[in-house]
Amino acid sequence: MLKLITGKKGTGKTKILMDMINKAVKNTSGNVVCIEKGAKLTYDIDHSVRLVDSEHYGVDSYDKFYGFVAGMLAGNYDIKEVFVDSILKIGGQDFDALADMLVKLDNLSGSEVELVFTVSADSADLPDYIKKYIV
Repeated sequence: MLKLITGKKGTGKTKILMDMINKAVKNTSGNVVCIEKGAKLTYDIDHSVRLVDSEHYGVDSYDKFYGFVAGMLAGNYDIKEVFVDSILKIGGQDFDALADMLVKLDNLSGSEVELVFTVSADSADLPDYIKKYIV
């Protein structure tokens, strides 16, 4: 299952994401992963969450991000929830490439893993075929 939290910069997307992460830690039966560019959430989320800095692994495009997440899921079947802060900072401003990657990740994860992304853009600017993921 895939979900997008959208909105312009400064609209509280990261705060919503942090609340979702901390709630997931209490309610999930598996592992929780948070991916971000940089390490700004280190002190804001529960210590049991696997916090991953995409820069550390050279993830700087949507193709690399897809491969990175697919590899994590293949290597750890206990991952039940993946949260991604500021996906546009990781992959860039190409909304079509973002949409293609999101569709592939949704097909990969199915109903077994929940993927939640923050996207610093107005939902009207996103391609129509991913608007169904907006919460």
